[in-house]
Amino acid sequence: MRVSSKLLAALSAVCVTSCMVIAKEPAKIQAYAHPTMFGTQAQTLVNAESEAIIGGKVYKPCQAKTMEGKENVIIGHFAKHMLDNMKGKMDARRAGLFNPKMPVLRSEMAFILAEGLELKTVKANNYKDIDADYWAKDEIDKALTADIMIGYPDLNFRPDQPITKAEVFATFAKMINLDVDTKTAPTFEGNTIKHIPNWAYNATNEVIASNILNKMPDKDKLINDEYLSKEQVAYMLGALKAGFNIDTSNGLVNCATKKYEPISMKIKLSERISARTSNVGDTFTAKTTEDVTIGGVCYPAGSTVKGIVSGISRPGVKNPGYVQIEFKNIKNGDNVAEFPKIMSSADVNVSKNPNIASRILGAPFSIIGRTAGVAGRSISSTCEVISNGAEEFGDNWSDAFCDTASLHPLKGLKSVGSSFITIGKGVYNVTKIAASGVFGVCYELVDEVKYIFVPNTTNDSSLNPDEELTILY
Repeated sequence: MRVSSKLLAALSAVCVTSCMVIAKEPAKIQAYAHPTMFGTQAQTLVNAESEAIIGGKVYKPCQAKTMEGKENVIIGHFAKHMLDNMKGKMDARRAGLFNPKMPVLRSEMAFILAEGLELKTVKANNYKDIDADYWAKDEIDKALTADIMIGYPDLNFRPDQPITKAEVFATFAKMINLDVDTKTAPTFEGNTIKHIPNWAYNATNEVIASNILNKMPDKDKLINDEYLSKEQVAYMLGALKAGFNIDTSNGLVNCATKKYEPISMKIKLSERISARTSNVGDTFTAKTTEDVTIGGVCYPAGSTVKGIVSGISRPGVKNPGYVQIEFKNIKNGDNVAEFPKIMSSADVNVSKNPNIASRILGAPFSIIGRTAGVAGRSISSTCEVISNGAEEFGDNWSDAFCDTASLHPLKGLKSVGSSFITIGKGVYNVTKIAASGVFGVCYELVDEVKYIFVPNTTNDSSLNPDEELTILY
């Protein structure tokens, strides 16, 4: 079951009420906007090594708006996460050749299954072509232990061999138990799937009946090619996890025999979370407003839900900003359950604004911090432009004297000309940053005044105390 006494790890980073991500770790990226019309260098990203972040405007209306129809977003980012993890674990040579559109190898199939299903149990395998330092050894061991992949009778696993489309379907069919016609040639969206031998008819028809192929990219290749790509297999597993219960509690992967039945949880936040003032890593709490049963344990209304801010984009010109949050766990007494990765929707049932007293009390500190931030980033960007320009200017004149002394006066003259171009570019960039900084400071001051008197105009990317959310997972 997806929901068990200890659920599948933490809920992925969510762009609240608009979009979502599946990720093993929070996005942990913070974009400090330098509100400007000029596109200067003064936009700072904190921890830009994040794996995935979904941006765009966060629309939070007064009436509930669900994430219905966003399954492709969930599955797509699950696939991206799996592929990024795979490439990150590979050695430099493999990573340099990595292409998600290329046929999936047996080792890569094992990696996607082990990572995507979060398999824990590992038993050493006896296959002689899997060295101790092979990049996917642990994942291959986990897939073999879970009995969803097997090697060959000659005691070789053949990790670098492409796995055929029919073999992929047979592997996925082990996790699906649906009644299908075992003799009919498999067809998908009215087309007969090619390169499927008779022995794989049943497995392929089960996979088709499960609907996990519906969100897959490159459907023409799915029908006509002998091999599936790494990306396509990652999409398949994402769709399987989103649509079925998969029990891995005993170390094996048991059949996903019924559709996933989502669990709904209503919560009220205990504090404000805002793209304007929150920071990555901030923790927050909320209280459930109704009883919810998770993993067979009833958590009554008033149970504590803990979360963390995992992504922020500061508001700027034509950019309302957004906040990403990750719900970690729910607790009542000695009972604690972690939330699963996949979240189906997040509804904002009531949009409220902080009271006028809290807005006035908080405004001076926010004004000082935000204007100082814009001014500081403008100054630091100006220093960077000047420093880079000074280095380039010195190099220009160094080349000019060296070329002239080497009896290449035309090249020397060209370097002199380049030095004046360097000065011009520097003056232009410094002027642009200065104008942008002045504009940015003014923008921040106006934005703070707007927030005090008409907070709903800046409330698209925030969640407020006592605001009720309905979380579906």
